[in-house]
Amino acid sequence: MHTVVETNAFRRAAEDVGLSEEERIAIATLVSEDPMLGATIPGTGGARKFRYAPPHRGKRGGYRVITYFAAEDVPVFLLDMYSKGEKIDLTKAERNELARLLADIADDYRTYSMGRGRHIGEKRK
Repeated sequence: MHTVVETNAFRRAAEDVGLSEEERIAIATLVSEDPMLGATIPGTGGARKFRYAPPHRGKRGGYRVITYFAAEDVPVFLLDMYSKGEKIDLTKAERNELARLLADIADDYRTYSMGRGRHIGEKRK
């Protein structure tokens, strides 16, 4: 099992769609057991997308979850989520923004977790 980190964006999105704490834990558990879950989203630098349908809601009540797993020495990042009915795919602008963010996220995590650096996502000087 891998460590999973919920980003602030993921937490806000989960709250916006009304995801319960139990459902967030279920998503984190799925990803920790299989960090390569879902399909790679082209043009994002390695972000992945999978569908999550809570047991009591069926397919129509499902969500798309965006994750990123760079390597064994960094956690799986829960980046974002949205309801299935909200949108089907990320826009080109959203994919470009993800690619920009993910370009440094693994190195940022390694640096920050060793107490030597900036917060994840903070711009380099």
